[in-house]
Amino acid sequence: MKKILLTAALLCACVGASAQYKYEFTDVKVNAATPVKNQASTGTCWCFATVSFLESELLRMGKGEYDLSEMFIVRNNYIRRMNDNYMRRGRGNVSQGSIAHMVTWVMDNVGLMPEEVYDGINYDSATHNHGELAKWVKAVSDAAVEMKSPLKPEIVNGVMDAYLGEVPATFTYKGKEYNAASFAESLGLNADDYVELTSFTHHPFYELVPLEIPDNWDHALMYNLPLNELMQVIDNAVNTGYTVAWDGDVSESGYAFQHYVAVNTDEDLRKAQTLTAKAVEKPVTQESRQKGFESFTTTDDHLEHLVGIAKDQDGVKYYKIKNSWGTQRNGTGYHYFSEEYMKAKTVSVMVHKNSIPKAIKAKLGIK
Repeated sequence: MKKILLTAALLCACVGASAQYKYEFTDVKVNAATPVKNQASTGTCWCFATVSFLESELLRMGKGEYDLSEMFIVRNNYIRRMNDNYMRRGRGNVSQGSIAHMVTWVMDNVGLMPEEVYDGINYDSATHNHGELAKWVKAVSDAAVEMKSPLKPEIVNGVMDAYLGEVPATFTYKGKEYNAASFAESLGLNADDYVELTSFTHHPFYELVPLEIPDNWDHALMYNLPLNELMQVIDNAVNTGYTVAWDGDVSESGYAFQHYVAVNTDEDLRKAQTLTAKAVEKPVTQESRQKGFESFTTTDDHLEHLVGIAKDQDGVKYYKIKNSWGTQRNGTGYHYFSEEYMKAKTVSVMVHKNSIPKAIKAKLGIK
């Protein structure tokens, strides 16, 4: 009897071990990207993802590899949104989150800096941590509204200098002297080349529409496309050598960074240490996507950088995504979104306007 039980136990153990499942991916088309960075303890994914996107643009343009300063952009974004909040009498958004166009706004209106010139860490930490800074931003913003006194630049800059460091008026980079504006100009990036796209039915398609998410605090407009055409834009971008700044929802049971995958499923992969089988995905329609947005189950959580297209061991299509959580969590800093996840959980994307298929570009009236 003991032998029978032992044999049964060993058989169960073997079956359990063999039941473990691992997603395996083969890259089909991947465009150049710079090394993975770490946003650490900040809500600045929007900046890391979009800066990575711009760094890929520089690679695509033959400009070489650049490491641009995220915190120079973040600093200017904090200041801009604090002033916006004041003019809205405290009804603005002074939290850490934003979306892609706020990076190109700083690039166009203030400039850019290399990371080696402005790393944005002026406190006792090896990595970024905006816990205290965010509290000061809110406190100063609230005080200005309460006193009905516009924000004083010396106070705002004092807070920023204390945490992020002073911004040099000029700097030398690779033997040439620049300021922020002249450095940005030297890169040859044009903010007007980049557009944001979304896909929701509560606004008309093929028009510029407001996207009602908290991180779109400056109420910028973006182009609204049917879902199938939004997916065509993403595919065409990758297949013609461009990358995509992606904004969407990662607070889902199918988002399992540790397993290198995000799939549109009700199965709980997020907390699973091991997987026992490939997840069953839910198909996505324009209607189901809209329902997710209007019921707040699809939310604006995170921005990442889409660099390629891949397939799994069954030939199913995925998108290769560069994250900004460093490389320690899963060893690479990259993972893969299924096509259904992309359809369901994309809130918006930023692309170069020339990566949009000509027929769609014409419908949008983009020159």
